[in-house]
Amino acid sequence: MSDAYDNGLWTRRYHPAPDSPVRLVCLPHAGGSASFYFPVSRSLSPAVDVLAVQYPGRQDRRHEPLVPDIPTLSHLVAGELDGWLDRPIAFFGHSMGASVAFEVARILQRERGVEPVRLFVSGRRAPSRTRDERVHQESDEGLISEMRKLAGTAGSILGDEEMLRMILPAIRNDYKAAETYRYEPGPPLSCPVTAFVGADDPKVTVDEARAWGEHTTGDFEFEVFPGGHFYLAAHQAAILDRIRGGLGVGVAAV
Repeated sequence: MSDAYDNGLWTRRYHPAPDSPVRLVCLPHAGGSASFYFPVSRSLSPAVDVLAVQYPGRQDRRHEPLVPDIPTLSHLVAGELDGWLDRPIAFFGHSMGASVAFEVARILQRERGVEPVRLFVSGRRAPSRTRDERVHQESDEGLISEMRKLAGTAGSILGDEEMLRMILPAIRNDYKAAETYRYEPGPPLSCPVTAFVGADDPKVTVDEARAWGEHTTGDFEFEVFPGGHFYLAAHQAAILDRIRGGLGVGVAAV
C-alpha cells in the first residue's frame, strides 16, 4: 500500500535542531495536519528536534488516498521514521494522534528494537478502553456539528463553506479510523508514558485517560488540565514545559 503515497511528504521539520539530544515526533488529531505543531516546533527548538507528521489526504497531500485505519497508518509512519532513528526519539500525539503514536512506539519497540525516550499522549482514552462511537456515520451537518462542539477547527474554516467541504472527507475518514480502532493485546511499552487530559473533555473521561498507565512497565505521569477536548490551546506553555521536563532538556526561562 505504501506505493500509493508520496514518500517525500510524511514529515515536516520546521525548525531543524541538528545538535539537539532528542527528537520528538508529533502526530495530529483527526482532520489535523502537521502545521498544528508549528508552534511546538518553534518553541522547543533548538533543545528538541521536532518532526511533525503529515497524513495523506490533506493540504499538500490532498490528492493522495486517505489511510482508512490506524494500524495501517501506524505502520506507514513507522516505516517513514527509519531514517530518523539516529538519536533518541520520543512521541507526542493528541486525540487520534495519541493512538497512532502509541502504535508507532509499539512497532519500533517490537520490530526495530528501538525503545522511545517517552510517549506523550493527550486527549485520548487508553487503548484498552473502548466506546461505541459512530460520528463518522453522521451526515455532513452532523459531522460539522461535532467539530463545532469540540472547537478543534479554526472558526474561519468552519465559516468557509467551500473550504469546509474540501476537508470533510479527511475528517470523516479520521473519525472512522479513530472510532473503529481496537487495541490488539501485546507486550506493554517499556518507556515512560505521560498522559494529559482536559477535565471536561466529552471524548475521554479522566479515568479513561488515567488507564494509559496500564500500557507501560515504565514510569507513568498523569495530569488533568481545565478545559475540553482542545484544552491544550489554553495551556500551551504548561504542556511545553512538561514536554521539556519529560525529555530532560529543562524548562523555559520565566
